[in-house]
Amino acid sequence: MARVVVDVMPKPEILDPQGQAVAGALVRLGVDGVADVRQGKHFELEVDDSVDDETLHRIAGQLLANPVIEDWVVTRA
Repeated sequence: MARVVVDVMPKPEILDPQGQAVAGALVRLGVDGVADVRQGKHFELEVDDSVDDETLHRIAGQLLANPVIEDWVVTRA
């Protein structure tokens, strides 16, 4: 079995209200130096060797991410 990590993030041109809320909270907590926060999703999949990269990208693009507003990266760990 192999571990596959899929990280999904909003595209740069998409507003990220959750990231903005975290950035605002950091300021209220007195944390300086954080210029921007973007919040995404992190998935870990355990797959056998029969699952190829094309299938993993299809899973990410059709199930885990919204390709209109999100980008994703698939990494075999």
